[in-house]
Amino acid sequence: EILTLYCVCFFMISVPLHVPTVETPVSPRVSQEEEERKKIIDGQYKCFEKMNRDQPYNKSGLYCNRTWDGWLCWDDTPAGTVTWQNCPNYFPDFDSTEKATKICSESGQWFRHPDTNRTWSNYTLCNFHTTGKLKMAYILYYMAIVGHALSIASLLISLAIFFYFRNLSCQRITLHKNLFVSYVLNSALTLIYLIAVVNNPDVVGRNPVGCKVLHFFHMYMLGCNYFWMLCEGIYLHTLIVVAVFAEEQHLHWYYLLGWGFPLVPASIHAVARKKYFDDNCWMSVETHLLYVVHGPIMAALLVNLFFLLNIVRVLVTKLRDTHRAESNMYMKAVRATLILVPLLGIQFVIFPWRPENRLAGEVYDYIMHILMHYQGLLVATIFCFFNGEVQAALKRQWIQYKAQWGQRRRDHCSMRSTSYTATSITEVPAFMYHHDCNSEHLNGRHTSEDSELVALKTGETYA
Repeated sequence: EILTLYCVCFFMISVPLHVPTVETPVSPRVSQEEEERKKIIDGQYKCFEKMNRDQPYNKSGLYCNRTWDGWLCWDDTPAGTVTWQNCPNYFPDFDSTEKATKICSESGQWFRHPDTNRTWSNYTLCNFHTTGKLKMAYILYYMAIVGHALSIASLLISLAIFFYFRNLSCQRITLHKNLFVSYVLNSALTLIYLIAVVNNPDVVGRNPVGCKVLHFFHMYMLGCNYFWMLCEGIYLHTLIVVAVFAEEQHLHWYYLLGWGFPLVPASIHAVARKKYFDDNCWMSVETHLLYVVHGPIMAALLVNLFFLLNIVRVLVTKLRDTHRAESNMYMKAVRATLILVPLLGIQFVIFPWRPENRLAGEVYDYIMHILMHYQGLLVATIFCFFNGEVQAALKRQWIQYKAQWGQRRRDHCSMRSTSYTATSITEVPAFMYHHDCNSEHLNGRHTSEDSELVALKTGETYA
């Protein structure tokens, strides 16, 4: 449910799925009224069937008879009680998550409205909050659009940096590259799906094969996104906790897990959806078939949660064994590890349920939309822009550029000596030449776990 929260919000801004095709020679207004009437007649037919099928009321005391009120079917109800059920989905402005109520009086008669003296059901809540929910749905929709656009831009910049600076190349950065590519593809497919399908009722009404194919690839890339997170967790756990076997890591297993395995649940979901729940463009979230995709994703997140806790435990233990007195060393190690949270997606495990309270639910929606749709931006910022190695490479490149630009300017103006130029080029701070990747990449082997631990204390290594 967490992984499809944005779909629930976005579906509120769409008209009903069954809209007229291009060949239908009627106006959209007439077609909408026909669809509403068809739904009501279908609901009435099912209600009469249910009333005939159910057993007679067998409890003592007065009660109100089962009835069809014109919109919903109501069962036999004890006198002096208020019964309720979800609002119908006949009309675009009705929210099916709200409740309709009906009162059975003490005399065993359904409540009658004082103005009309006719039996009356209370449907006022069905569209009471529709305007506010519609506004919030639009806000969340554009938040998602902006978030994925910013994520794509920041991730492409990060990938350009990783590919440009060859000295950053190592197994850890290779995993970062694959993770970033999965983020880019997932965000691109999400943008296409939101703009071309969710916000386009004509396409949903035509129900073309292309929108279902897009949904399949969207589910596949969503799985790739989270399983590359799992690859990051496995790699870091092996590197820190099982460091003695770190040199035996082979990336082809990570490629198989990150790009290959998500095809299995995505394919099973597509086949099952086609056979058992073939709705328009597969947009509905009212099916348990989604657990075919979401189940493995949640399992991957739980495994990463275990990895994170175990990594923190090992780091604190190692730092305690070094007999370093500075307390801030512990904070640096914990901080360097906790930045893995947006990478591993553990926020979806920590906050898995939406509160029932309306205000708390809205706050929850905003927080989850930021964590979901801006995750690519957060990951690019933490694991590239805040990475110590990347910053050192960029600073070194900037200093060299300034030195070369200054050299050309001095040659052009003939006002500075060449000795000063040589000095300015070589005066690069020594700390900028330290790279954890170089030690990791040496002959395809990792250095000792002590060197990894020293690097962790700087807060730079696993960013």
